[in-house]
Amino acid sequence: MSDRSATQNRRKSPPSGGLRSRAVGFRTLLRREVLRYVRRPRNTFIPPIITNLLYFTVFGVVLGGTIERGGGIGIGYTLFILPGLVVLGMVSNAFENASFSIFHGRWNEYIHEVLTSPLSHVEMVMAYVLASASRGIVVGLIIWGVGLLFTPVPIANPGYLLAFMLVIPLLFSAFGVIGGLWARDFDYLTVLNQFIIRPLVFFGAVFYPLSALSGIWRTISLFNPMVYMVNGVRYGITPEAADVSPNVSLAVLTGLMVAVIAIDVALVKRGYGLVD
Repeated sequence: MSDRSATQNRRKSPPSGGLRSRAVGFRTLLRREVLRYVRRPRNTFIPPIITNLLYFTVFGVVLGGTIERGGGIGIGYTLFILPGLVVLGMVSNAFENASFSIFHGRWNEYIHEVLTSPLSHVEMVMAYVLASASRGIVVGLIIWGVGLLFTPVPIANPGYLLAFMLVIPLLFSAFGVIGGLWARDFDYLTVLNQFIIRPLVFFGAVFYPLSALSGIWRTISLFNPMVYMVNGVRYGITPEAADVSPNVSLAVLTGLMVAVIAIDVALVKRGYGLVD
């Protein structure tokens, strides 16, 4: 059965087996996607540990003292960069997991099994999004743990911190679904992650406060969505180091997350990227 026939049949006929069978199918797909990265810790969990040990050592320990004296950040530099590194880990891993999973399923044609299942389009999209977001959250917590080796990490606003650490990976998991549907080969995924997402994070006030920038550069930085994500997590830890109001940031990111998930569902319904 072709992908187009599968998606059309799913529109025309009601799901078989009732709500119980659909719930089982949703849990099964979610479990499969979670196990896919859990069973590969050398590719999933070990690289962030090594990379962030280097970040904290080089920037936090070697350069931290100099930057603290002249940077006007008000807190230890290792603690200052921790939120940005957590966001970088969550964003990269959530996006990569969703985009690779969707694209790999298309490439090897086993996504047909999902398309012909009784799952609705919303359930299918949410299984991929939740599984990928869970990877982003786990990696974010791992980076947090690495940071604890270098500095105590207070939690001033746990509610804000929890909200941002949920919304950010969910948002980029949803973006990852779009990337996986759009990609025509593996190079597309590399371009999206390495040349778009990572630069946005590095220019998103991870290693410097916005107050260190002159007028025009500060204004330009405010158009970078990563600034609001990094400052949201930073506000949850140390409010005095945040440059942007967390309420506006959280509202915008939540609205964007809902909109992108809706786009995911619409694309899957159309068979975008699933139809030759």
